[in-house]
Parts: sequence; C-alpha cells; structure tokens
Amino acid sequence: MTTSSVDRAAGPAERPVPNENHWPGLATPPHSAFRARIAESLFRRAVRPLDVRVTFPDGTTLGAGGPEAPEMRLKRPAAFFHRLGVDAKIGFGEAYMAGDWTSDALADVLTPFAERMATLVPPVLQRFRRFVDRRQPSTEENTLEGSRQNIHRHYDLSNELFGTFLDESMMYSSALFGPDDDMTAAQHRKIDSVLDYAGVRDGSAVLEIGTGWGELAIRAASRGAQVTSLTISEEQRALATDRIARAGFADKVDVQLCDYREATGLYDAVVSVEMIEAVGSQYWPTFFSTIGQRLRPGGRLGLQAITMDHDRMLAASQSYTWIHKYIFPGGIIPSTQAVERGMHENTQLRMHGVREFGLDYAHTLRLWRERFTQRWSEVADLGFDEVFRRMWEFYLAYSEAGFRSGYLKVHQFGFGANDAR
Repeated sequence: MTTSSVDRAAGPAERPVPNENHWPGLATPPHSAFRARIAESLFRRAVRPLDVRVTFPDGTTLGAGGPEAPEMRLKRPAAFFHRLGVDAKIGFGEAYMAGDWTSDALADVLTPFAERMATLVPPVLQRFRRFVDRRQPSTEENTLEGSRQNIHRHYDLSNELFGTFLDESMMYSSALFGPDDDMTAAQHRKIDSVLDYAGVRDGSAVLEIGTGWGELAIRAASRGAQVTSLTISEEQRALATDRIARAGFADKVDVQLCDYREATGLYDAVVSVEMIEAVGSQYWPTFFSTIGQRLRPGGRLGLQAITMDHDRMLAASQSYTWIHKYIFPGGIIPSTQAVERGMHENTQLRMHGVREFGLDYAHTLRLWRERFTQRWSEVADLGFDEVFRRMWEFYLAYSEAGFRSGYLKVHQFGFGANDAR
C-alpha cells in the first residue's frame, strides 16, 4: 500500500466531520507528495520491529506483532502520510482526531512507539530536525497575560467536563497508589506525601502555587494550616472556593486569582503539584526564586512534577507538538536535573527527599480514560463533539503510553535548609 492508493471509508464513529469553526483546517489534510513519501518510508522502517500490527485498507500489515498484537488501523493512508510528512509531531495526533487511523487499544498501540521515541527517526536524519520542527509561537509565551490565556484554554474548558472523569477529590495529577487504594485514597496519599515533604502541620502558613480544585488546600487546612492558594483559572477558583467552603475550611483557606510572580507574604511551607510544567523553561529561574523569596528561614517546599530525561528535555525544549497545539499551550516538562539545578542556583534550599512513581501515573491515566469513555454521553451533553472525544482519548492514551514506557516519569521533591530532615 502506498500513499497513492485509494483510502476506504471508515465507519461514522471513526470518521468524524470536523467543524471548520471549531477545528480550523483539520478536515483537509496538508499536501506534500515529497514529504509524504519520506514519512511513509520512515514510518514503515520504524514500525517494522515494534510489537504492533498496522493494517491497511487492502488487508496488508506492518509490524512485528502477531494476530494478538495491538492493532493500528489506517483508514486513510494517504491523508495519514501527508499529515505525518508535513508535521509529524502534530500530524500523528491530528490524523487520529480526523479518523485517518484508529485503534481499539490506543494506549497499547502508542506504548511501543513511546518506548523507541528517541530512535524512531534515524540518527543521520535527526540533525535536520531544527529545519523541520515548528517552534512554539510567541503568542503562547508564558508572560503574565500569556500564562492566563494558556491556562484558560485547558483548565477553563468546563468544570463539569473534568468532573466526568476525575474522582471525588477532583485531583488532576498523578495519584500515589498503596495496597488496595481506590483513586480517592491514592490521591490523598499523594497529597499527604507532598505536605509531609513541606513539613505542613498545625499552625503552618502555607502557600500553594496552583490550586486545582482545592483538595490539597482542604487537606492542608485539615492539618491545622492556614493556606493561601494561587490560581489563574477563574473556573477552578470558583469551584475550589465552593468545595473549600462546603468542607468547612473557608476561614482557613484563601483562594486568590493571582499569578505566582505576583505572590506576596512569607510562609512556612510552599507546595505545588504539577504546575511547574506550565511555567516555561525561560521562567523557571523566576519560579524557583519566587519560592525562595516567599519562604521564611527554615521553610520547606513540597513539589510534584512530571519529568523526562535531561537529554530528551533539551531536544524537545523548542519543539511545538500536538500537546502544545491542542492540550497544554506553552508547556515544557522539566528533568530532575533542571529542578535540582534551578533550586540550587536560585534559592538557598537543598533537596532532602525525592520519590519517583511514573507507573502510578500510567494507572491514573488509564482509570481517567476509562471513566471518560464510559461517561462520554454526559460529556457530549455539555456540548463537546466527536472530534473532541477523539482528541481527549488520544491525549490520555498518549500520556499513559509515555509513563508506561518510562519516557515520562513523575517525581515528588522535598527541599529545605541544609539541615532539613
């Protein structure tokens, strides 16, 4: 099967019709015969050793997987290879959104790709990446206004949307599972670990950078802490304030619509869970120095962050990907080295504890994706269309594959004075 072959039609569930107003340009794949031929050649080479089964409309297959291997079904190969050729880092996901390919085992298909992410493109061709990779647009830079716009595009989609697939804690970050934990217990275990790293106890003055929907602030307040929590999402602030009041802690938690760079006051502890990924690498020094400035002498930090290997972080630092375009504009995932170095160079704090639990994130994402799929009719009733469904499924499965493969990890860090214990 080549890119010139005629694509067979897929079923209606696999071939959504993108609304041009909501998804501009998605319905019509870009066209570059030269790049499409190169993309097809590279794709065939990359798939050859993978434990997957890529099937074409005429029944031919690629991949090292047998009949039981996870199947990637190409519905419109020509469109797929044109998208891949013009912009591989965006086109692969857009092709799924548009129904050019599909799978009944999406995370299982994506995991072998993630396991070989660094070698999918031959080393001899990787030197040309800077000529073909799209750069992140200046409009998505994390200035004060840019950060608000970036956060608005994801976290202000709809509180009800997130409520369909998150558990009752409304935590949108990796859980930390113990024996027999359900999701809520695992989320509370995660929160308690971060609070312990930060030394939060009765009487602590706590600054939280990134409110989410308020569960960490509630749990800190239940320890007797006084919490100032910062968010730049209006939707999150509204629901978090309501949840905190219903939990009986309105007098102990102040949720402010405030960027971390505008924070004031001194605190015994700073906590932040999976917010650093939205900061942007050029603003990491400001983020770290702000933490140092906001802590009293002897204060401590509890930080949770998605991480990737340092060399991969450097390689990806300027790329504009599908995740940036559709899910997290302006984001970049740090390495553990970047976190440790940033804290060392911009604060007087030193690391006194670290924990890695990437497979727990894979499990978290799988449970979210299952709930999202099971409750799709409720999501659709909120006004989200079939293209959104496929986008969100791809996002959750793509992320799960990253953690399953080890390409992505998640760490908790504890920082304090040199003598902190």
